[in-house]
Amino acid sequence: MAKRRCRSRWLAAGAFLIAAAGVLLVPPGGLDARAASEGLVELTIEKPFAQAWKDLEAAVKANKMGIVARASASRGAAARGITIPGNAVIGVYRNDFAVKMLEASLQAGIEAPIRFYLTENADGTTALSYKTPSAVFASYGSDDLNSLAKELDMIFAAIAEAAGGVSR
Repeated sequence: MAKRRCRSRWLAAGAFLIAAAGVLLVPPGGLDARAASEGLVELTIEKPFAQAWKDLEAAVKANKMGIVARASASRGAAARGITIPGNAVIGVYRNDFAVKMLEASLQAGIEAPIRFYLTENADGTTALSYKTPSAVFASYGSDDLNSLAKELDMIFAAIAEAAGGVSR
């Protein structure tokens, strides 16, 4: 019994040291902002948030893609009686792309669905952001995946345009 306690203390201490080392490796100020924003497209939709959300979902369907996830902190907050500016994450993909993606790289599956992010602006417009599929899949080093991503880049740009997104 004493051996087990001693071993678990050593394991806990080791886990703590590994976690602490990971924190120390992050530079002051956090991760490189350029890496976080690589491939980020930021647009404005000249419509109120609720309409922009409807238009984005219609644009996804019109471009023959599927909405596979929705999340909204503002709706969750509203359910708790708290008002914050509107925001929504819309996960978009399609099964034929999923199959091709997984054939090219099983690990890339963590990236699907690719997301659009809507945020309500104080001036009554809505911000639309997304990372290009090429940027999302770039680190996997697969020519087949890069080819698929280029096709998705065009579809995501078409969705953003159809939703009313214009450069800021």
